[in-house]
Amino acid sequence: MKSLLQSAKFLALDMASTLFFLAFYAVTKSIPLSVAAGVALGIAQIVWEIARKRPIETMQWMSLFLVLASGVTALLTNDVRFVLYKASIIYVIVGVVMLKPGWMNRYLPAVAIEVVPDIAYVFGFVWAGLMFVSAVVNLWVATHYSFIIWTGFMSAYALSTKLGLFLIQYATMRFIGVRRRRAQLGAAEPVAA
Repeated sequence: MKSLLQSAKFLALDMASTLFFLAFYAVTKSIPLSVAAGVALGIAQIVWEIARKRPIETMQWMSLFLVLASGVTALLTNDVRFVLYKASIIYVIVGVVMLKPGWMNRYLPAVAIEVVPDIAYVFGFVWAGLMFVSAVVNLWVATHYSFIIWTGFMSAYALSTKLGLFLIQYATMRFIGVRRRRAQLGAAEPVAA
């Protein structure tokens, strides 16, 4: 369970500026304030990592880029429809980033990387697929329903699909990992004569 919480922590930290931007916008309905808050947090995180002499992960750069790109576009257009469609653009960008093999390793404990690297590799692409499907679902809901329905549905959809896939991945990797580890330990035991 500790490794599950550690993985969730890394993911939340990497996506913090994007999540903060969205939360700030939900509360204030102010695009300029939300952009400023998200960008400030993203830059602060990167400066903190540089000060600690740690590498900046791809997902951290992507989160900051998403806040900058979506924020600037929202400021320039000042159009509520962009808020609806921007989620699809974000999903596509995240999906493309997730096509990079091994992106998930940062979120895995060392034992998972050792025992089930092939499963993690496959789930990296499953996550990318979920992002692409989510982009299409968002676009469809945004064009067919009101802003209120879109907000409620996409919030529930995003939470349930991501949490669901996260739990499926965790259970699958744990189940296969335990079986493989037991097989390794069984093969290492000497045979009684």
